[in-house]
Amino acid sequence: MWKTAGAPPRWILIGAVLGVLALSLPIVGMLIDMPWAQVPEILTSETAMQALGVSLRTVAISTLICVLLGVPLAVFMSRLNGKGGELLRIGVTIPMVLPPVVAGLALLSTFGKRKLLGEQLSLLGIDIAFSATAVVMAQVFVAMPFLVTSLEASLRSNRTSHAQISATLGASPSYTLFHVTLPMMMPALVSGTALAAARCLGEFGATLTFAGSLEGRTRTIPLAIYLQREVDPDTALALALVLLVLAVIVVSLTARGRVVSRPS
Repeated sequence: MWKTAGAPPRWILIGAVLGVLALSLPIVGMLIDMPWAQVPEILTSETAMQALGVSLRTVAISTLICVLLGVPLAVFMSRLNGKGGELLRIGVTIPMVLPPVVAGLALLSTFGKRKLLGEQLSLLGIDIAFSATAVVMAQVFVAMPFLVTSLEASLRSNRTSHAQISATLGASPSYTLFHVTLPMMMPALVSGTALAAARCLGEFGATLTFAGSLEGRTRTIPLAIYLQREVDPDTALALALVLLVLAVIVVSLTARGRVVSRPS
């Protein structure tokens, strides 16, 4: 394959192999160190089941919110040009590059009990910080930008006259959105949703800062791993295996969605 026209130089294979090793060796090392005989017992323990339950519940809700809010935002952004659109894209991207702890501090400074909005909500009897709601908000804050940027890039790269043709034929904006725009961006929606779900599942810093680590309420799998890594490394490894398996499932679903969405 290296002799075909336009093929990359042979020396690039060295970098490719080193890249594969850099990404795969840590996973291999973790699997070798895994206490396989104890994994079933650890994963059926109360600590593991509670952490798994909190993670699955919050990730499902957070992913749904990301889709419900992210799709309209991506469609809106794809129609914006000029400085306004550029500023909005920067604002949406910021949570992606913020350190998770800083993201948690931002949420806490806004929704904490005596903070910007938190104080007003407290008067209504609503306390968000250090609750299950805080877990969902932290996950949405850090994960939704991944979905939005993926969709927006797809919409801008595939900008065609289909929507305009639909409009000239008398279709309403809503009809055009649901029957023209959304089907065209479905592969990006599938992969973006999976990416957002994976980001929610692995969220740690913002959750710990904004929601704390209350067993059975806000302690997700990443938080449980962090707490167990020194006192019980085997439990930490077993819980890490859960995240690894879920990550593989998410990536597989994403790849499958792209294949199914390809035109034959």
